[in-house]
Amino acid sequence: MSNYFKDISTFWKDSDYAREEYINETPSAELVKEIEKELGYKLPDSYVELMQSQNGGIPINTCFPTNEATSWADDHVAIHGILGIGREKTYSLCGEVGSKFMIDEWEYPDIGIYFGDCPSAGHDMFCLDYRACGKNGEPQVVHVDQEDDYKITFLASSFEEFIKGLVNDEAFD
Repeated sequence: MSNYFKDISTFWKDSDYAREEYINETPSAELVKEIEKELGYKLPDSYVELMQSQNGGIPINTCFPTNEATSWADDHVAIHGILGIGREKTYSLCGEVGSKFMIDEWEYPDIGIYFGDCPSAGHDMFCLDYRACGKNGEPQVVHVDQEDDYKITFLASSFEEFIKGLVNDEAFD
């Protein structure tokens, strides 16, 4: 692990639900390449690194502060889970309700890779946005709100910055 995680054991919430729906086997380099080819984008190194610790799941800290209101709250958005690199689990990048599903079936804008779902059950999502960097660059992280005509809200300039910026929901009580 690089310095972007001090202690990975304090990042993921352990639950039967996460193990059943989100957590895939540790991705091989070959699987990473296959998923990248299938999605059409290179995954950020920090994303692959996080998935090496646990391939998908539910974070302990689920809120990301915002400077503007969203359908979720006036000052933050909430993530429910992070999709693992794989196809097997329902909530994996190429799984049953993965990134392509959100674009093809829910008509989310085709701007990158949808990697995180929200407590709204699909009505807003987190996306690695490749519009500014191209398919092989370092994507920004945005929140896309289906309930507000797919409004895109900038969150972080990188996946690593997004992960470092997650805070516990108690910060907003």
